[in-house]
Amino acid sequence: MPSISKKGMQMPESPIRKLVPFAEAAKRKGVKVYHLNIGQPDIHTPEIALQAIRNFDHQVIEYSHSAGNESYRRKLADYYAVRGIGIEYTDLMITTGGSEAITFALNSICDLGDEVIVPEPFYANYNGFAISAGVKVVPVFSSIETGFALPDIEEFESWITPRTRAIIICNPGNPTGYLYSREELHKLRDLCLKHDLFLIADEVYREFAYDGAKPMSILNLEGMDEHAIVIDSVSKRYSMCGVRIGALISRNKKLMATALKFAQARLSPPTLGQVAAEAALDTPQSYFDQVIAEYTERRNILVDGLNSIEGVYCPKPKGAFYCVARLPVRNAEDFARWLLAEFSHEGYTVMVAPANGFYATPHKGENEVRLAYVLKAEDLRHSVEILRKALSIYPGRV
Repeated sequence: MPSISKKGMQMPESPIRKLVPFAEAAKRKGVKVYHLNIGQPDIHTPEIALQAIRNFDHQVIEYSHSAGNESYRRKLADYYAVRGIGIEYTDLMITTGGSEAITFALNSICDLGDEVIVPEPFYANYNGFAISAGVKVVPVFSSIETGFALPDIEEFESWITPRTRAIIICNPGNPTGYLYSREELHKLRDLCLKHDLFLIADEVYREFAYDGAKPMSILNLEGMDEHAIVIDSVSKRYSMCGVRIGALISRNKKLMATALKFAQARLSPPTLGQVAAEAALDTPQSYFDQVIAEYTERRNILVDGLNSIEGVYCPKPKGAFYCVARLPVRNAEDFARWLLAEFSHEGYTVMVAPANGFYATPHKGENEVRLAYVLKAEDLRHSVEILRKALSIYPGRV
């Protein structure tokens, strides 16, 4: 038969979804599965966005501009202005989710064989985006012992080669929930300016910061107008993962003109998604206040509960709605599979994401899992007790 591409063979399997068949089998046996493995919020989508879709009365669902509807881009620029981020609507390109924005960015700045440096653990799909663009991901290890703080800047610098084109961060972070400090971002800025690199920041979790913390956008770093690229999305902010609307943002005019070529090749971002996303910008602050309060409670229930289990260590994140926990097991992927295939407690079990899939360095994170606190408080408490029971009897415990 005709051969599959090397690129296709290199594409990694999702660590979030690879255990889905085991979860489906558990459900067929009547086991209730708590999904802590995937960042699908259960928070209601703002009514104003849902109503906009219901009220859509065009007789034809047309293409939008390849860069997105101008009305949405102008309104989105106003959203950033309110948050102290000054950009023009022409600095914005609407994309099919944040995923497409990352793909456009990599293809616009990298040639085949170029490199991007990424602190690990990182959002697993960065690997897939890089492979599809012919780009090599160079990981820099961040440790659970430090709560996944930015590695020493000297370590970043040691990995820079003539093929290095960018540093990529996620802030607040997926999978760790880590929130970079101003000092850390300034160090990255100085390094990028010194070596003439792009700094790509995935800021899709901007609204989710806790304990009074305030995320800083790289668009507010002085001297970075030609170097800063921001990835954004409505998926988590408004609990609208399915509308598939993101944004690529940069003041670098040449970069945006190049990205537009890729956008034209795919014609346009989703029209109905843009209708919902534009309407969602009028969501009242009270919505976010309630969401932050809810996620803060959920974070505390899950993280404090995990740390109460013998042998478990989980740093408390300051952003997003994920955490990474180290478990007293030899292999977290085997444990995750066992939870679904062989274990249940009073008819319940838990699905987690093995964290090794969020590392690029072999054998890192083999005893860690990523958990998303996107379930209601009662279910999270129950999930912790299920994990406590499971770890007490798991044959692969260390």
